[in-house]
Amino acid sequence: MKTVTLVFGAVYGMLSVILGAFGAHALKKILAVERLESFETGVRYQMYAAFFLLIIGYVLKFETSSEKWMSILMITGTFLFSVSIYFLSLQDYLGVNLKFLGPITPLGGLFMILSWGMLIFYFLKK
Repeated sequence: MKTVTLVFGAVYGMLSVILGAFGAHALKKILAVERLESFETGVRYQMYAAFFLLIIGYVLKFETSSEKWMSILMITGTFLFSVSIYFLSLQDYLGVNLKFLGPITPLGGLFMILSWGMLIFYFLKK
């Protein structure tokens, strides 16, 4: 689980840089300001998650189920949160109605919050 966490942290970080550059250059010309701001929110939170995963990947030993779930919730939550925002931001450009993804975003955010909460609990226990 340690390796999976570190790999996801690195991949999320790399994709954040790629998508951030894509948003700043290519999407700036085709998206409304509000949509571009939403896209940038997805990128920003994905980078926060990358740092989180890299830190816990080095700090935790992943010997307990709660340590494993901390990673799983952040990996899953970030995917649900950021990817749903990316698609919702691009729906006008793509010409498809993706509003059904709307409830996915807060679910991903909830998973991320739970993961942060578990980290707080972990630090308090130590």
